[in-house]
Amino acid sequence: MFEKKTILVTGGTGSWGYELVRQLLGFNPKEIRIFSRNESNQFTMKQEFDNDRRLKFLIGDIKEREELTEACKGADYVFHLAALKHVPVCEDQPLEALKTNVNGTQNVIDAAIACNVDRVVYISTDKASNPSNFYGLSKAMGERLIIHANTLNAKTRFVCIRGGNVLGTNGSVIHVFKKHIQEKGKIGITDVNMTRFFLTLEQAIRLVFKATRESIGGEIFVMKMPSCKIIDLAHVLIEDSGKENVDIEILGVRPGEKIHELLLSEYESKTTILYDAEYYVILPPIYIEGLKEEYASYKPANLKNYNSSKDLMSKDEIRVMLKKGRFI
Repeated sequence: MFEKKTILVTGGTGSWGYELVRQLLGFNPKEIRIFSRNESNQFTMKQEFDNDRRLKFLIGDIKEREELTEACKGADYVFHLAALKHVPVCEDQPLEALKTNVNGTQNVIDAAIACNVDRVVYISTDKASNPSNFYGLSKAMGERLIIHANTLNAKTRFVCIRGGNVLGTNGSVIHVFKKHIQEKGKIGITDVNMTRFFLTLEQAIRLVFKATRESIGGEIFVMKMPSCKIIDLAHVLIEDSGKENVDIEILGVRPGEKIHELLLSEYESKTTILYDAEYYVILPPIYIEGLKEEYASYKPANLKNYNSSKDLMSKDEIRVMLKKGRFI
């Protein structure tokens, strides 16, 4: 699918981008353009990939439409990862989140259409489902823009992929907990009942490729992901550290933070089909030619919602997940 193709990755120097590029190289693409505003990360990434000639690093910001359009020229696929992602940052600076996560996404759409890109894949988050914070709201708006772009009578097809927390990404709770165990001898937990979806980065990227390959355009592919209690995750990391007398401090829920995350809301469940063992697919409320007909033979998901409080992993299962991700 990607052999001899030109691929643009926005926000390509983050954790998702690094793993995406690593796996894309295995498909022998013609060129991968890594578009980001982090000069230091670009330099480091270039060294870590041994100056692979198929990689082209471009300094740029998705808020700048002209630079983005230039980066899109000749591209076959665009993976749109660039975003402001941290909930507290987006709560404190909502205008910046709006400019990057919403206006920036529209710039990606416009650039892709102008350059006749085949497919744009937008990586979204569980926080976009029934959003309670500005980060989730801005990503939900990005989803709507991406879905609507399929009605613009362009060659380009647009698809969303929604997932939960990915282990080991920048700012991940795993890194924070491990650092605090070693340096402070304590971990801060916002609420003892808090649960989250988790998946390893390698698994998440494989699922991204599957949705890229099999999507029509206009869907939201929702990853099926295991979930766990954050306090159970903390206990496993404490046990693995070998340190004794590590305290757990209850901090209280931060503004905009949910106790349980949703990958699929009650409203969305009405138009959701059971795709396979790894995905649900949310069909859009707007008309996109041929889309509903394509999925007519699939069964409805028959879910009230899909939230992280259900089917929780045991501590042993959490330990297996962390070992698989090489975090313990």
